[in-house]
Order: sequence, then structure tokens, then C-alpha cells
Amino acid sequence: MDMSAFWGLVERSRDETPDQDERLEWLTDALAGLPPGDIADFQVHFDRLRSRVDTWDHWAAAAVVCDGLCSDDGFFYFQAWLVGLGPEVFERVAASADALAAVPAVVRLAGLGEVDAWEDADWPDWESLDYVAGEAFRRATGQEEGLERLLEARGHSSRSSPDPVGVSWDFDDPAEVRGRLPRLSELFLGEKVA
Repeated sequence: MDMSAFWGLVERSRDETPDQDERLEWLTDALAGLPPGDIADFQVHFDRLRSRVDTWDHWAAAAVVCDGLCSDDGFFYFQAWLVGLGPEVFERVAASADALAAVPAVVRLAGLGEVDAWEDADWPDWESLDYVAGEAFRRATGQEEGLERLLEARGHSSRSSPDPVGVSWDFDDPAEVRGRLPRLSELFLGEKVA
């Protein structure tokens, strides 16, 4: 499976239904019908994409969107959510964390008000996407740990938490947040940056 096929599956799942649980079921079924090597390829592509948005700027952007409620687990699941938005949005956001301010799902979140009023389905995370390839592999082969063994044999190791690259900076410093993420600051903090 190449990257184009990976994105094709992600986009097709979104075309099938906007509901994350239904998307997961669709993706799991689609992957389970593929050869084990393709299922492993899906996981490798997913992990490589996730690593592209595993930066301090992206973590800060997630913290702005989530009003500071973005632990390491929360950021890890936020990365999966970004992949689930599809290739066009993902590429824009991977290039610039502040590009999140133009993503319709993020603009919608800004309009919902305080995070305390958000429903569980509103949160920008997709933890379960981490497990889709493993479940599909189990369904396809009957092996519980088979995907991990195949990935190890390929020299690939999936992470289970973020390990951001770049220079760490203070997400709690409003001036630094405004300077680094001006559009998100305006959207979520109501602070227009000159």
C-alpha cells in the first residue's frame, strides 16, 4: 500500500460517514480484507504522518484549541485526529500549525464557546484510530500480536506517546502564543495580532 492508497482509505471512510466510530468500523473492515503486508503499510504510513505533526508548535496549537486541556495523551490523539481530516487539511496544518485557524472543524469548535460546553464528540481527538490496523490484522489473520511482530521485522516501531521535535516554548505565555500562533490566538483568545 502506498501513501495514495492510505489517503484513499481515510477519505473514503469520511465519505461513508462523519461519525468516528462508524469510520473506524468501515476502515477496520476495509483493511481486514487486504493482505497483512498492506495492513502493516497502513500503520507505517499513519505513524510517519503523525510524526510530521509531532512538534512543539502543533502541541501549542492543540492547547490553544482545547483551552489548555492538552496532556501528552491528548496531543497524541489530536495528531491522529489531524490525519483523519484528510490529506489536504493535513498538509496545510503540517506545514504551519497556525493553519488550524482555517480548518472548518476548528472554526466550529471556536464557535461552541467554553470547552466545558463541548460534547465528547466535539473534542479534536481520535484515539481509536491508533488501533484500527491492529484490529484489522487480528481479524484478517487471527493473530493477536501479529502486526507488532511484522512491524518489528520491518524495523518499524510505533510510538505510544508524543515526542515533539523543534524548540520547546512556553504555551502559558500569552505573548509568545500570540506571536507564534496569531490566527489561532485571534480565533480562540479573541486577540487580534497587529
